[in-house]
Amino acid sequence: MQEHLYIVAYDICDDKRLRRVFKLMKGYGEWLQLSIFQCRLSARRQAELVELLDGLIVNGQDHVVMLDLGPTDSVKPRVISLGKTFQAVAREPTIV
Repeated sequence: MQEHLYIVAYDICDDKRLRRVFKLMKGYGEWLQLSIFQCRLSARRQAELVELLDGLIVNGQDHVVMLDLGPTDSVKPRVISLGKTFQAVAREPTIV
């Protein structure tokens, strides 16, 4: 089961939906800032996340962008971080 590293950013127009999306994303990745998360996801978990997000947002009003940076075993994110320290999300067991 190969995982990929994703950066997920979103712009949600309604505060209630914004809170729901944020709560959902906390279960899938590490919060970086405001509406940006980094996630290590298998293909199955990525598809599950896409389906859940699609059910929460309103098409035409909200926007979610998911950037696939590639396989976590071979991707080496090159990040410039000003202010706070950036740490790539670590591999850890997923409890289902």
